[in-house]
Amino acid sequence: QVQLVESGGGLVQAGGSVRLSCEVSGRTFRSYAMGWFRQAPGKEREFVAAISWNGGSTTYADSVKGRFTISRDNAKNTVYLQMNSLKPEDTAVYYCARRSLIVADTYDYWGQGTQVTVSS
Repeated sequence: QVQLVESGGGLVQAGGSVRLSCEVSGRTFRSYAMGWFRQAPGKEREFVAAISWNGGSTTYADSVKGRFTISRDNAKNTVYLQMNSLKPEDTAVYYCARRSLIVADTYDYWGQGTQVTVSS
């Protein structure tokens, strides 16, 4: 069973930085692209960033481009999300997810989420 465990969330002031981590169990982590998503209160979950299996390709939502950086360490089975210049509208529960190898453009395993709250 694959497990994803996020950490690193918390309360931060606007303009500050936070780094989220997501550790993934299993030996096949390096075979999968990974993504970060977020869900704010009363809103639908939205895509934040994704990274290819080897870290060679990344994509970002327009709302975070230039402020957030996704990266991964395959030796540690961990994917990161560095969030800089945070805004109150970045407040949300952040989830990491593993992209499916079977069904295109879907994610098959999800973490439990970590709360990030940005105060103004």
